[in-house]
Amino acid sequence: MKTRLFYKNFFVVLGVDILLLSLAFYLSHFVRFDFNIPDDFWRSLYKALPLVLITKLICFYFFDLYRGMWRYTSINDMFNVSKAAFISSLIIISFLLFTNRFKGFSRSIFLMDFFFTFIFIAGFRISVRVIYEQSIEGNPWKNTLKAIFGVLARKRTNSKNLLIIGAGDCGEKIYREIRDNLKLPYNVVGFIDDNPVKMGRKIHGIPVLSDISGLNYAVKSVHAEEVLIAIPSASSQQMRRIIENCKKSRIRFKTIPGYGELLDGRVSVNSIREVAYRDLLGRELVKLDEEKIGSYLKGQIILVTGAGGSIGSELCRQICRFQPEKLVLYERAESALYDLSLDLKQNYNDIEIVSHLADIRDMHQLEKAFDAFKPQVVFHAAAYKHVPMLELQPWKAIKNNITGTRNLIEISNRCKVKRFVLVSTDKAVKPTNVMGASKRVAELLSQNQNGNNETETQFMIVRFGNVVGSAGSVVPLFKKQIAKGGPVTVTHPDVTRFFMMIPEACQLILQAGAMGNGGEIFILKMGTSIKIDDMARDLIRLSGFEPDIDIKIEYTGLRPGEKLFEELITEGENIVPTNHDKILVLKGKEQNLTIMNGKIEQLESLADDQNSEMIKTILNKIIPEYQPERNVDSTRK
Repeated sequence: MKTRLFYKNFFVVLGVDILLLSLAFYLSHFVRFDFNIPDDFWRSLYKALPLVLITKLICFYFFDLYRGMWRYTSINDMFNVSKAAFISSLIIISFLLFTNRFKGFSRSIFLMDFFFTFIFIAGFRISVRVIYEQSIEGNPWKNTLKAIFGVLARKRTNSKNLLIIGAGDCGEKIYREIRDNLKLPYNVVGFIDDNPVKMGRKIHGIPVLSDISGLNYAVKSVHAEEVLIAIPSASSQQMRRIIENCKKSRIRFKTIPGYGELLDGRVSVNSIREVAYRDLLGRELVKLDEEKIGSYLKGQIILVTGAGGSIGSELCRQICRFQPEKLVLYERAESALYDLSLDLKQNYNDIEIVSHLADIRDMHQLEKAFDAFKPQVVFHAAAYKHVPMLELQPWKAIKNNITGTRNLIEISNRCKVKRFVLVSTDKAVKPTNVMGASKRVAELLSQNQNGNNETETQFMIVRFGNVVGSAGSVVPLFKKQIAKGGPVTVTHPDVTRFFMMIPEACQLILQAGAMGNGGEIFILKMGTSIKIDDMARDLIRLSGFEPDIDIKIEYTGLRPGEKLFEELITEGENIVPTNHDKILVLKGKEQNLTIMNGKIEQLESLADDQNSEMIKTILNKIIPEYQPERNVDSTRK
C-alpha cells in the first residue's frame, strides 16, 4: 500500500513554513543589529536565505514535520520541531564555517535564528490544534480567544458538570481524554483528592477543590452533576468512604475499574462504569511473572474446557495476552461459545481462535479434538458447580465433574500434553455436598498422575473460593431481588464465603500453571472471608436503599449440602511456600489409584441408574471426610 506524499493542505503548511523561516532569519538580523541592518549584511541575508530555507525544509521533512496531523499536535511533535531546528542550524553553521569562515555573517545571528525558528514553527503547529478544537464548538476565532485568555472554560452543550475523585495519573488521563474528545457529554469542573499537597493546585487549569470529606461543599460550589471515582488502586475502605460521601451529597457516581479488571492495565473513558459490589472488595493488584507465564503459553497450542463459562471465558482472554499460536475453545453451550469466539476474534485477530462445540463426557469427541488440534497445554475449567442443584441430581456431578475429568486426563496422557491445569474449588475441602466431593475426586485423579512416573504430562490443581459476578453466584441473585423491591434472601446470618474477582482468579491460575512441576495443589490466597449478610446489606445500600427499611432481608436456612463457612486446606495437606505472595502450594496425600478407579467405575454405573443414595455412599468411601446428607429430596432414588 503506497503512502501519499502530499496531503490536502501540504502546500499551505509549506508556504506558511517558508514565510515563518524567512521571518525568523530576518528578525535574527534585525535584533542583532539593534533594528538597523547594515547594507553589507542585507546582501549576506539575501545570499544565505535560499541555503537556510532549503536546509531547514529538508530537515523538517526528514523529521516527519510534514506527515503529522497538526490538529493532534503533541509533546513528541515539539521534540521533533526542536531537533529539526537544531540539526538544520548545525548544518548551516558548518557549511558557512568551512566555505568562507563566516565572512560577512555574525555568529550570534544563527543562535537567535534557531530560537526564532523553534518558536514560530512550534507556535504555528500548536495554533492549528487550538483553532481546530475550538472550531468544532462554533466560531473558531471567538472560541480560540476565550481559550487563550481564559475568558471562560470550554463547555460542551448538553454536558454534565463532572467532578473527578483522584488527582493522580488516572484522573489526569481521564481529564485529557474528556477534554480532547468533544463528543463526550462531560465538562470537568474540579478534582477531589485526600493528598494535602495537591489541595488548591490545578491540573490543566482545573482546580483540586477539597478532600473527600469536603465533597458535598465541592459539589455545591461548582454545581457538579456527576462524580467519577478515578482511583484504580483504591482499597475497600477507601471505596466505602468515597461512596458514603457521594450518597450524602446525593450525586450520581461512577468509577474506573481496578487494574485487575483491565487486561492491559490502561485506563480510559471507555472503562467507566457504575460502581459495583466488586469495587468494595478492594482486592490488590496481582503482580504476575509475565516472562514465566509467557514461557509456557507463547507460541503454544492451548485448549480450554468450559471456555464459555465465567472462569473459562476470562481465562481465554488472559491467555490471549501471551500470544499463543492457537487457542481452542472447548465448550458444549453453543451460544456462550459463539459469543466468546466473536469477542476474541475481534480483539485478538493475530491469534488463531478455534471454536469447538463438544462435550468432555464423550471420549470419542475428545479423541477427535486432540488428534485434530494437538494441544500442548490444557486448562480444565468445565464443571457443574451449583451446590443445591447437584444435591438433587448427583449423577450429573459424577458424569461431568468426575467422568469428564478422567476422560481429559486419559487423552492428555495419551497425546503427551505438556501441562494440565485443573480448576478446582474450596468446596472440595472437607466436602459436605456432592459438588465438593466430585471436585475432590477430580483433584485426586489429577494429583495421582505424577506419582506413578508413567506420564510425561505435568498435572496440577488450582483451588480457590467464590468469584464475584460468576454465573450462579449470590450477587446477580441479590441484584434481581433488589430490583423487584425485595426481600433479599440470605440462608443464614452467620454464613461466610471467600471471594475474589474473576480476572484476579484467572491471572493466578496462569501464574500457578507456570510454577507447577506436577502433582501440586495451588491455593489462591482469598483474604478474609465475607459474611453474606454484610454483602447483601452493602448491595442494598449501593442500589440507593436502606436494608431492613426500604428492602427487607429474610433468612431462609442453609440449603442442602451448604456449609456455614468454607475452608481452603484439609487435613494431611502440608503447605509449601512459593515465590508468589498470593499463591500457596500443598502436597496432599496420594491415594491408591487402582482402588479409586474401581470405585469410579461403580460411580459411573450408579450415575447411569441415577441412584442418589448409593452415589453418596461410594463418594464417602473414596473421601472419608465427606459426610453426605440423606433424604434431601424424597423424589430421588
